[in-house]
Amino acid sequence: MSRSQGPSSLKRKRPDSSSGGALIEHEKVLYDLICSKQSMGIWIGDIKRETKYADSIVTKSLKALQAKGMIKLVEHYQNKGKKFYLSKDFEPSKELTGGNWYSEGKLDREYINTLKGFCGRMIQKMKVATIEGIVDSFKKSGASKVDLSREQIQEIVNALVLDNEVMEVKSTGSGEFDFIPIGKICYKCYAKGGVKGEPKTGAMASIPCGVCPRISHCTPNGVISPRTCVYYTKWLDF
Repeated sequence: MSRSQGPSSLKRKRPDSSSGGALIEHEKVLYDLICSKQSMGIWIGDIKRETKYADSIVTKSLKALQAKGMIKLVEHYQNKGKKFYLSKDFEPSKELTGGNWYSEGKLDREYINTLKGFCGRMIQKMKVATIEGIVDSFKKSGASKVDLSREQIQEIVNALVLDNEVMEVKSTGSGEFDFIPIGKICYKCYAKGGVKGEPKTGAMASIPCGVCPRISHCTPNGVISPRTCVYYTKWLDF
């Protein structure tokens, strides 16, 4: 299966003799029903329920349509025993195939690891990165043969965080974060010299602003402020 997800629908062709012969009534009803489901396809149980045809008629008609090359079978990536019928003019949806992370119905670990490795190196090069910056750099790099969405790239970044390859922090608005709004989630690699999965210890690594849940409300002269923050004061005295 190609990872590229084509348009959810293509121009539907009118069945004729070039498709293997004219359709009889039952075949035409089933073909029209299958086409109406477009890229989502339809399970044989639902075909029987919607047409109310006998099992033998449904089975015979589906075999005839397959023999004429007008429909195809696609396995659901989460349920191999459940197959869906699609018109040959439609590509299966990601709900059926699992999307870009799956190939032939199996989780494509090699592809995912390749993207994780590239994304990790990119964050390391950027020092500190927001998800917007990562997405922009990712798309410009052409690292993936298919166009990944922001949500998919976020999934890759989240996997790196869970694997302790990068850390998720909140911007303090100063120092290395001076170009990022205060409180915005961003990502950076662990400091050299620290054990993988553990940030390098020390005063800078323990700055309370990075984990403060109220950082987005913190302003120099506001109710929540570095001037009145007991945790920030303790850190300065460290």
